Amino acid sequence: MDMNAAVSTSAPFLPTSGTSMVTSTFSSVDYVIFVLLLALSLAIGLYHAFRGWGRHTIGQLLMADRKMGCFPVALSLLATFQSAVALLGVPSEIYRFGTQYWFLGCSYFLGLLIPAHIFIPVFYRLHLTSAYEYLELRFNKAVRVCGTVTFILQMVIYMGVVLYAPSLALNAVTGFDLWLSVLTLGIVCAVYTALGGLKAVIWTDVFQTLVMFLGQLAVIIVGSAKVGGLGHVWEVASQHGRISGIELDPDPFMRHTFWTLAFGGVFMMLSLYGVNQAQVQRYLSSRTEKAAVLSCYAVFPCQQVTLCMGCLIGLVMFTYYQEYPMSTQQTQAAPDQFVLYFVMDVLKGLPGLPGLFIACLFSGSLSTISSAFNSLATVTMEDLIRPWFPEYSEAWATRLSKIIAFGYGLLCLGMAYISSQMGPVLQAAFSIFGMVGGPLLGLFCLGMFFPCANPPGAIVGLVAGLIMAFWIGIGSIVSSMGSSVASSPSNGSSFSLPSNLTAVTMTTLMPLTTLSKPTGLLRLYSLSYMWYSAHNSTTVIVVGLIVSLLTGGMRGRTLNPRTIYPVLPKLLALLPLSWQKQLPCKSYSQDLPTDTAVFSEKTSNGILWGSGDKKEEDRSSHKGSSPTFTLQETSL
Repeated sequence: MDMNAAVSTSAPFLPTSGTSMVTSTFSSVDYVIFVLLLALSLAIGLYHAFRGWGRHTIGQLLMADRKMGCFPVALSLLATFQSAVALLGVPSEIYRFGTQYWFLGCSYFLGLLIPAHIFIPVFYRLHLTSAYEYLELRFNKAVRVCGTVTFILQMVIYMGVVLYAPSLALNAVTGFDLWLSVLTLGIVCAVYTALGGLKAVIWTDVFQTLVMFLGQLAVIIVGSAKVGGLGHVWEVASQHGRISGIELDPDPFMRHTFWTLAFGGVFMMLSLYGVNQAQVQRYLSSRTEKAAVLSCYAVFPCQQVTLCMGCLIGLVMFTYYQEYPMSTQQTQAAPDQFVLYFVMDVLKGLPGLPGLFIACLFSGSLSTISSAFNSLATVTMEDLIRPWFPEYSEAWATRLSKIIAFGYGLLCLGMAYISSQMGPVLQAAFSIFGMVGGPLLGLFCLGMFFPCANPPGAIVGLVAGLIMAFWIGIGSIVSSMGSSVASSPSNGSSFSLPSNLTAVTMTTLMPLTTLSKPTGLLRLYSLSYMWYSAHNSTTVIVVGLIVSLLTGGMRGRTLNPRTIYPVLPKLLALLPLSWQKQLPCKSYSQDLPTDTAVFSEKTSNGILWGSGDKKEEDRSSHKGSSPTFTLQETSL
């Protein structure tokens, strides 16, 4: 999900008289391929909707009955945050600034390893449906509602933009009807998401992921063949300085360095793959905890391949336009339109291939939007409705969840229309999405890693993190708007499009880089967008701990030990046994909630043995050893 669209959807992005000058048009074969994408996506969704019609339960609709395998979940995890704007943004970034951005792939290792071994085990063993249900188990209902409302506002603002921006880019380059594509995508996506539920969304994600790979592969093969092969591409890119070395400058105010991408990117990955409802919901739909962990592992090579393909398209595009310079119209276009112009140039005369890439582009939109609809329906149902109306029947809840999902689809179309009227304000709307990811990550980390954190600390910390995020974010937007410098050096730009959700949405927050370094608050506003998640999540944790200690910590409150990840005992367990015996404290890993004598265990389909209808009582009742665990962990 990406940011180029956000910045350039202002004046230069809007279809103007220049659109009528576009000569690249779709053939009938291209339209057939595009329609096939929509028809097959709808067919997959309707198949799962009518399979077992009338016998669907709320668990089947929202959680795919917790029986999904590793392969479809992994591809769905990849597709969820591989949006259309990312497909346009990464090649544009490489074309303009070189391959430095590729080092973001270094962050994928820790960014996926930590969720696999920390977040997934905690969430899965608690038998959650909504990620924000964890916040009630750890803190209280008020914290849960705060997290849920924050997530809903974040996604509602975002999903209209992610539908509108690629349609607008496509309209500007090819003349493809703007609102026809917006309405068609929005309605098709809303129908199969509402009727088919999470299982339909996951299997359509699998199909759409394959289409995305095929579309990108076609561009790489045909483009490299036309410029003399990948070896020539590498040679030309090296001659023009587009093959970047490792930039080890530790300055956090530089937009892209190795440290910024490899370590700042870890926090962005955690906000996406660790605590985001769209991803957590897929983990929890797996038939076993092991399958959920393996699906997270499987995302790593897929992300690397996707990143490399985006970088290759950017290098091939750079080489192509060195030999066949852009037209005047193309040079004046917004950066996120470069890839579309390149595709129409390099694939012309090959009927069907431009349509395949456009199908690839809109597969990114469909997978992202359907995930947004489904996750929004889930948190609305599980966090805002069912806790207050628990007496309603399963059939009623199932019907209502379908209505909510379709309602969010209509809301998405409304947000797309509002986006079209916002002009330059669209940049701020897109940025709001990225500003929320860091504070939500900080809230979950506060609860999971610090047993002394209490509900007042969690709420105040979240508010402080959001204030800090909006302060720096909006400040950077205002400072960039006030800048009179129109160009920027190769290491700074407010127009690049990263490859994943937070990275993309936060790119707009970067002000234009001037030749003279800013000072004071302007210096703070120039913090690299890659550090935003780290900065904002740290703010939540620090403020939350201070407030918790000032208000007595968890003294007098009950702490569910299953909601805590025992960091220090885990680290102590890594020491040699002889060292552990000499320590004044011991490793308390035996007190973890995996003890069957104390806590219920989870079967392969997510049902708690012996819990029955008393799951809610089990969540609030603990054996005598639970407070001991809490005191030991706190004292450590």
